[in-house]
Amino acid sequence: MYTKTRTNIHNFNFHLVWVTKYRKPIFTNEIYVNEMKAILESISITNGVTIKNMEVVEDHVHMLISFPPHFTPASVVKSFKGGSAREWFKIHPETKSKLWGGHLWSPSYFMSTLGDMSKSTVDNYISNQKNTTPQEDKKVNQGGNSPRH
Repeated sequence: MYTKTRTNIHNFNFHLVWVTKYRKPIFTNEIYVNEMKAILESISITNGVTIKNMEVVEDHVHMLISFPPHFTPASVVKSFKGGSAREWFKIHPETKSKLWGGHLWSPSYFMSTLGDMSKSTVDNYISNQKNTTPQEDKKVNQGGNSPRH
């Protein structure tokens, strides 16, 4: 879907994935998952980013996002990762001790435009994250049949 602003029309869709530090399982219950989703939704509104789909699982986050062309992908990632870690530790300071160095997120991330796969493929993949065990997810990713973490 095209977005029209005063200065441009754009259709940017990105698949964004990032993991917790050392893939430590932090979002281990629905309350934690929903709190992180609310934090990320708030950040998206503040920064003018549209979240089209999102899933938070134990040790990583998947998002299908769109943002105006005057934002850089790196600045969008920085907003999500930095802002969410700050807000998370305000709500759950006890989780900081579970993470080496007190960092919530790994410094790396995966981001892809949807030119190399259809939007519906990524959308379905994100929606089915909760139906996949970590072992199944690793097998699928090693086989190259879905987006990589």
